Amino acid sequence: MYQNEIKNLKVKFDQVIEKLKEDFVSIRTGRASTGLVENIMVSYYGTITPLKQMASLTTPDAAQIVVIPWDKNSIGDIELAIRNSDLGLSPVNDGKSVRIILPQMTQERREELTKNISRKSEEARVALRNVRGDAWDKIKKMEKDGLITEDDRYSAEEELNKVIDEHNKKIGEILEAKEKEIKAI
Repeated sequence: MYQNEIKNLKVKFDQVIEKLKEDFVSIRTGRASTGLVENIMVSYYGTITPLKQMASLTTPDAAQIVVIPWDKNSIGDIELAIRNSDLGLSPVNDGKSVRIILPQMTQERREELTKNISRKSEEARVALRNVRGDAWDKIKKMEKDGLITEDDRYSAEEELNKVIDEHNKKIGEILEAKEKEIKAI
């Protein structure tokens, strides 16, 4: 009975982990990455569209991203969207493509980004705890309603703790990898 609750819990935990990974992709590291700009929303003929759906994104070298739109008429809209994004990038429009030259990151900026990803990973851990709390409340209610025994509740608690420990470890590994990426020069 409680196993269904734990299955649902694992699905929600995996969603939290995936969201964290998505958030980390958009955080700039020392190298250029198309993930930095691919989800920038562009107003394209009155429709808000992600950049990755309207252009080819490449990284010819470690400090540059090139955006080649499929419709040349959208190049101005793309440039404006990149300029107005909260990433602080300065795109250069050459008429055929938009080039984004990423400046060298300072030590101060690296430390700021490290604090930012630490905060995001802590938010993910809080989300895990909230989901676990909801599941635990449902399991205790099952016991109170006589649907499961006290032994089942203890088994469920052990399983819950094991699952949350695994996912907290995953968050730690993702954080550590991203910190290493940011600190690499």
